[in-house]
Amino acid sequence: MAQQQVFLLSLSSSLSLAHPSSSFSSSSSSSSSPSSLLLRSSSSSSFRTIQASAASSSSSSQKTKVVVTRERGKNAKLIKVLANHAINCLELPLIEHTKGPDLDRLPITLRDITFDWIVITSPEAGSVFLDAWRAAGSPQVRIGVVGAGTARIFKEAVQSSSQALNIAFSPSKATGKVLAMELPKFGDGICKVLYPASTKAGCEIEEGLANRGFEVTRLNTYSTVKT
Repeated sequence: MAQQQVFLLSLSSSLSLAHPSSSFSSSSSSSSSPSSLLLRSSSSSSFRTIQASAASSSSSSQKTKVVVTRERGKNAKLIKVLANHAINCLELPLIEHTKGPDLDRLPITLRDITFDWIVITSPEAGSVFLDAWRAAGSPQVRIGVVGAGTARIFKEAVQSSSQALNIAFSPSKATGKVLAMELPKFGDGICKVLYPASTKAGCEIEEGLANRGFEVTRLNTYSTVKT
């Protein structure tokens, strides 16, 4: 019996792989179950596993393939990690990011208003923000991020920004809800937050912060659509 495992992955941050044995080959026993592949992500991920079986007259064998589904050009790091484990990949983008209705307002807002915090909750939101921040003249800002994957988007910019970019906060758990609960307030006055977000993002961040007395400006700077 030949058995094939197909993994569809759409991951927004770092990935580590673990395997219970030293190789991906199946055991000599025809009745043994397929070797398992364990994938761990440091933040949120979308993961589906599809198993297909086909009859074969030859001895037991197994093939492992991964379909990576992020936008084309954004899968290279994941493909490289999987290749190190002798896993073949097929790049099949299922989504793409498009301009949001508030994108043009973002650089203007950054130039005209001083915020206590900029809240960034995804790598794509971070990339969009950095483009607008540069267009605004690279003003000094204090940033709160959700998750290590989002923080990495800012690594190169922070190194070259002469401290204009200050990554000053990350919540104890990488969720918007926890960020809204833990984001520090300064002084007794109004604490202003700019939240550049996807049009499809929920309202838990601005609602959670507003309930704590923050003044939140949300700008829908991008959206995600199916290809």
